[in-house]
Amino acid sequence: IEMKGQEILVVVPARGGSKGIPLKNLSTVGGESLISLVAKVINQLPMAHKAIVSTDHRDIADEAIRVGLEVPFVRPVELSGDSISDVDVLTHALEEMEQGNRVYKWIVMLQPTSPLRKVQQVIDTINKLLTGKYDSVLTVSETDSKSHPLKQLRLESERVRYFDDAGKAIIARQQLETLFHRNGVAYGMTRECLLGQKVVIGNICGSVLIHEPVISIDTPLDLAYANWLYTNKEN
Repeated sequence: IEMKGQEILVVVPARGGSKGIPLKNLSTVGGESLISLVAKVINQLPMAHKAIVSTDHRDIADEAIRVGLEVPFVRPVELSGDSISDVDVLTHALEEMEQGNRVYKWIVMLQPTSPLRKVQQVIDTINKLLTGKYDSVLTVSETDSKSHPLKQLRLESERVRYFDDAGKAIIARQQLETLFHRNGVAYGMTRECLLGQKVVIGNICGSVLIHEPVISIDTPLDLAYANWLYTNKEN
């Protein structure tokens, strides 16, 4: 889909603070920073768009500018903590970017922590958002049956309880309904979804199913696995 004008705002949220890996967004996969990898994807999107990085950290801003992304504002301190939602960060970015009388119809969030994303996966997400009857679209992966909610347990004073009592009836994994989880590759939403419903996953949310391995980086182990997958992607 070719877009006239720049009606899509692509936001890369990249704060400096991170508990699992300090300055996580500057970590490298395949020898390139996570910021650089997301920039490579953005630069290959065929649809007209405005792409910006929302960060509170000078080094991340410098790296973003180095790889050709715009950093038109500094994210305020009150939007940089652990408990700040994506909605708050995206709303702030949208309001900052609409000060010059421009209005963006669609917002796309690309988190740097998903370094294995492919350009086509993002294009598919945007196309579904633009052409479908959705207020939001996100990428999903099938959940391994070992992580199925009906197989999860609670520990109460070391005693085991089913998370969901329906799990007692599960004998074989063939009984389990196939479930999916958001994988962090791409999120898209309409302006109304973000500002009106104040959510990233709206009432009418479409999905793009990804079959290839993807990873969302939170821990040093995730980072090591991402590097291994990146190195072995041809296989």
